[in-house]
Amino acid sequence: MQLTRFDRWLREKFVYEIHIQTLRPPEAIPRGIRAFDLPDIPGKRYKHLFIADSSTLADELIAVLNESSQMYTTQIIDKDRWYVPFIAPKDKSVTWWLVSTIFITSSVILTLLYLKELLLDDHLRKNLLDALKLFKNG
Repeated sequence: MQLTRFDRWLREKFVYEIHIQTLRPPEAIPRGIRAFDLPDIPGKRYKHLFIADSSTLADELIAVLNESSQMYTTQIIDKDRWYVPFIAPKDKSVTWWLVSTIFITSSVILTLLYLKELLLDDHLRKNLLDALKLFKNG
């Protein structure tokens, strides 16, 4: 299903985190970025991992890396939080789920209210009871 602007904003704000891997640490790390040293694994080129929770923080770090001509790679990864499946279900739109849930719930409530009013009508209730008596006796 196609994502709405609201869905994309929710994912960018609360779900995605940006991983930036470098060969060596930059001269300055912007405030709000978490830094980790990666284990020395054969075949792995990058030694340092920086995690930014927003694209503006990642852009600041990337600007610092570009100024010092450092090689880096970036990945956008879903956070490992309990609320991520509710905000960003796979291949589904939260907005359309909310709209359809509200539509179905309101339709059911309005239908039940209409049926309640019909059943409280004395004339209709008398006719229904007469029809039931005919059906039983007939």
